[in-house]
Amino acid sequence: MTTGREPGRAWLADRHSEVAAERILDAAGELFTDHDPGSVGMAEIAAAAGCSRATLYRYFENRDALHRAYVHREARAAAARLTERLAGVDDPRERLVTGMTQAIALVRENPALAAWFARTDPLGSELAERSEVITAMVAAFLTRLGAADPDTVQRRARWAVRMITALMVFPGRDAAEESAMLTEFVAPVLLPET
Repeated sequence: MTTGREPGRAWLADRHSEVAAERILDAAGELFTDHDPGSVGMAEIAAAAGCSRATLYRYFENRDALHRAYVHREARAAAARLTERLAGVDDPRERLVTGMTQAIALVRENPALAAWFARTDPLGSELAERSEVITAMVAAFLTRLGAADPDTVQRRARWAVRMITALMVFPGRDAAEESAMLTEFVAPVLLPET
């Protein structure tokens, strides 16, 4: 029995879809760098990506879905870079504070991501707090540091995301002050001494 497709065609179709979605997200990222992410519409993204709105909606059902996909893609990329920056930091509390300060630095270094945390409309804070992907990434990080049972880890992960987003919207005077605040007020809660 044949399906009417050549072997490997489904894989090529899947790969084409992935490339098209990435191209759309890349175009959205460029727009997010130059404009308030909350004000960028689907028509603008479609035009920047060089596709029709119908094509855009084939990949992302609405603007919220596109926003989530963009933030999740960038969060995964930042997590990979964060792993590199944490190489050689073995003490759990130091790794926690360094991980949080470096996560903040990675977002601030990326103009498209930094725009999500503008004080006028911190759309990034909303997305970060609602994102199961980001919470799961933080929970995995806390678990690797030796955090408690799964329910406690989930609560602490959500709280850690709130602390990071709070510092994104309301930064300290400098990185040293933020690190000191995280060391004094956050690390003892996320990794209590046993």
